[in-house]
Amino acid sequence: MLEDDDLFGELLETVLAGSGRSVDVTVCSSLTEAYMALGGGFDLVVTDWNLPDGSGLDFVKKIRSQDKQVPVVVVSARADRESVLKAAHYGINGYITKPVDINLLHSRLAQFFPVKGQEQASVSEYLEASLGRVVQLSSGMDLVELLKLIDRESELSPAQLAERWRDEPALTARLLDVANSTSFRRTGQPVESLRDAISSIGVAMSLNQALALSLDVSGSVRLEPLKEIAEAVNQNILRVSQSARELAIKLGLQPAIFQQAALLSRLGELAVIKVLDVFHASGGQVEEDQLEKLVEDWSKPFGNRLKVQWHLPLGLRELIGAVHVLPGDSTQDRQLIMRAAALAARDEPDNEEYQRLIRRLGLDKP
Repeated sequence: MLEDDDLFGELLETVLAGSGRSVDVTVCSSLTEAYMALGGGFDLVVTDWNLPDGSGLDFVKKIRSQDKQVPVVVVSARADRESVLKAAHYGINGYITKPVDINLLHSRLAQFFPVKGQEQASVSEYLEASLGRVVQLSSGMDLVELLKLIDRESELSPAQLAERWRDEPALTARLLDVANSTSFRRTGQPVESLRDAISSIGVAMSLNQALALSLDVSGSVRLEPLKEIAEAVNQNILRVSQSARELAIKLGLQPAIFQQAALLSRLGELAVIKVLDVFHASGGQVEEDQLEKLVEDWSKPFGNRLKVQWHLPLGLRELIGAVHVLPGDSTQDRQLIMRAAALAARDEPDNEEYQRLIRRLGLDKP
């Protein structure tokens, strides 16, 4: 726990100790102390925002660079919407404003610990409760910040992105791989630097590659059957993205926005997978043969939640929605492309709906 107010720190310690199980509480009053204690392997981190030697959000950022799973709760006197959203961008699991109601404080913190003498929540109850909390997908990069970069795509240069991503080895490796693939090799010489890779494939493609990497949750999922579901979802996302790109190019359109919509089209499934994995890791019981149905049944509410949380523009949401269901009165080529891409990803070229969409797009002509 990181809190410089001794009285409030004691209150938090009392609440945590009363969470229903035996807990050891480490209290730090400064960032310096907290950084020194980071190797302790904590089950929950509670931090204030304003500290004598800096911001609690810097501490959250440090934690998330090392541990994507540990729950993090920010307690702050800042109650305005902008502050709450800013904190959420750092990958927190809860935000509590001061002055606090003791009962609320207890219930919000106790949810991270199993309670003695009571049965653990069912998987459906846990999923329902999780809809009201911040769901983090990213296994590395800050997704909200990445979406902001995508909004500023036209203002960014390869040099700026290379500088921003110089400490992202996984992304660097992916961009170099794409730049050196057959599709982008032009000179016969290998691309060796991040800046050259971004220059080779373009800013828009580079941003979409970063988005794809950030949305791949399979590497952080611990329950093997869930990992398999996550990998299948990710493969589908990539197939839809590639199909959307190809259709857009055939129609003479810039492919970036269609790829983005495809990459974001399975947000709900990804969120449910992450929540189920946390549920299982915390001791929750769920039958393996229920996992696929749970992911399917809960994907829509979680997807809607993330679209709101990330403030996705309406136009982008419409493209995402068209991947799943095409509005009956839709005449927009952009939506037709997304639905056709989703069907093409199934590798069913004779599908009647797909053939009808291809004709509407004028792509059935030799």
